[in-house]
Amino acid sequence: MSRYPILIASTRTGFSAHVPDLPGCVAAGRTLDETKRLMAKAIEMHVAAMREDGDEIPEPSRVELVDVA
Repeated sequence: MSRYPILIASTRTGFSAHVPDLPGCVAAGRTLDETKRLMAKAIEMHVAAMREDGDEIPEPSRVELVDVA
């Protein structure tokens, strides 16, 4: 099992998310929970398609949060 970092942004209608390590892997939902759920499914489908195509699956990036005054 891998844990990929996702970036989530607020939109006019809810939230959108993407995976920097998996270009083209995106999801959007009305709530944060829905967006996270849809993103998890999108990642599963994206990685499965990459495996099917014989593509190399990238390792998840390391994520750090930086505090800024």
